[in-house]
Amino acid sequence: MRTLKILAWSIILGAAGGAAMLLRPSSQAVKPVRRAAPAAVPPSPPAPSPTPRPSPTPEPFVVRRILDLKKPLHHGDYVWDESGAPPGPVVITVDLAAQVVSIFRNGFEIGTAAIIYGADNMPTPLGVFPILEKDADHVSNLYDAPMPYMLRLTRDGVAIHGSEVRYGYATHGCVGVPTAFARKLFGATHIGDRVIVTNGKSLAMGQSIIG
Repeated sequence: MRTLKILAWSIILGAAGGAAMLLRPSSQAVKPVRRAAPAAVPPSPPAPSPTPRPSPTPEPFVVRRILDLKKPLHHGDYVWDESGAPPGPVVITVDLAAQVVSIFRNGFEIGTAAIIYGADNMPTPLGVFPILEKDADHVSNLYDAPMPYMLRLTRDGVAIHGSEVRYGYATHGCVGVPTAFARKLFGATHIGDRVIVTNGKSLAMGQSIIG
C-alpha cells in the first residue's frame, strides 16, 4: 500500500513537472526579433556636367550684294537701297582712289556715295577704324566748321561727315559725303562699327570685307 502511494505521488509529481515543463516556454516574455539596420547606401555621384559645345566659327564677312548702279557716281551723287538686306553687322568701306564710300550690312551693300577727302598736306589716314563717337550737330573746334552727322574715326579729329561734295574740293583729313547720305549713314551705324579706308582696293562678290 505504501508502495502504491509512493508510485502515485511520483506519477502526480511527474505529471506536474511535465506540466511545468510544457508551460515554461509559454510563460516567458517573447523577445522581439531585432533586425540589423540596412547598410547606409552611399549617395550617387553627381551627374557629369555636359561638355560645352564649341561656338560655331562665324561665317566670313563677305560681299553678298553690290548695288546695281545705273550710271557712274559723280560728286554729290549717292544711292541708298536697304531692300532685301537682312539685319546684321555694319561695315563701311572708303576707297580714296575711287573716291567712293560704301556701307555694307551683313555683307549687303545698302548705300554708296561719291566723296571728298584730305588734301595732300592733310591726308586721310588708311586703316581700320571703329566709330568712336556720333554727333548729328557737331561743329569742329579746330576750324569752327559744321560737321553734320559726324562719325568720329580718330581722336585727333578725322571723321566721316556731311559736306558739300564738289569736284576739286578737299578736307582737312576727313571723309566728306553728301549731307543727305550722311544722315542715312548716321542712322544705320552704331558706336564700334568699323570703317575700312583703303587707296585703290576694290571689292567683288564673295570677297571678304575684313580679314
